[in-house]
Amino acid sequence: CSKLSAKETCCSPREDLTVPREKADVFRRILAYVIDAVIAAILAVITAVLLPPLAPLASALYLLFKDGLMFAITKQDAWKNKSPGKRLLNLEIVSDTGATIDLFLSAKRNLPLVIGALLELTFLASFITAIAGTVIGLVELYFVITDRYGRRLGDQWAHTQVTPARTL
Repeated sequence: CSKLSAKETCCSPREDLTVPREKADVFRRILAYVIDAVIAAILAVITAVLLPPLAPLASALYLLFKDGLMFAITKQDAWKNKSPGKRLLNLEIVSDTGATIDLFLSAKRNLPLVIGALLELTFLASFITAIAGTVIGLVELYFVITDRYGRRLGDQWAHTQVTPARTL
C-alpha cells in the first residue's frame, strides 16, 4: 500500500481497473461478438449431432458465460475478463469495482443478448418473437455505438465496460 495516491486506500480499486475507461473500437467489438457467435454456432452443430433438442440451449449457455468461461476453466490471466473473440481482438471487460468477470457477472451482462438470440431462434414458432429478438440485438448495438463509453444495456446492468486490453 506504500505506492498508493492520497485518494486510494488498500481497499479501493485502482482507477485504471474501473469504468469508465476508453471506449473500445466499435468495429473490433462487433467482430469479437461475431467470433463468439461462430463458436456458439459450432457448439450448437456439435450438440445437434449428439443431442439435437439441446443444441439451442448449448449455444445460449456458451453466449451467456463466454466472458468468464475460459478463465474459470484455465485460471490463466490471459483469459481474465475476456471471451475468445475479445482475446483475439485485444479487448477486455472491466467492472466498476475492478472485479474479475466471473460466470455470474458474465451471465448478468450477456442476458439481454441471449434472450434476443433465443427469441430469434424461435422464428418457426413465432415471427413476432423473432422480431423481438432482433429488436433487442439492435437496441444493444445502438448503445454500443452511441453511448459515450460503449456500454450496452447488459453492461449498464452489470456495471461493466468493454475496453482495449491493458498492456502490462
